[in-house]
Amino acid sequence: MPGFVLLVRDRGDDNLAIRLGITVTKKIGNAVVRNRMKRRFRALAREIISKSGQPGADHVLIGRAGGVERPFDQLRAELGKALAKTRR
Repeated sequence: MPGFVLLVRDRGDDNLAIRLGITVTKKIGNAVVRNRMKRRFRALAREIISKSGQPGADHVLIGRAGGVERPFDQLRAELGKALAKTRR
């Protein structure tokens, strides 16, 4: 199971901007852990979602347990795979 859930929803307007939302609940850990996870998600978003995301859609990354401990390369691969599934 990946360290996140990716939701992608088309806004249905004429704006082609890719928007990003990040959420990590208190169940994951204390503020330090949640902020670390959010920083990792923002780095992934700059790297992958800005290039491979769907124009005109909202992308929401929801942090899951174990996402902080995962290697960054593994998160990158999982996010790429998740974005490929949303394009089908």
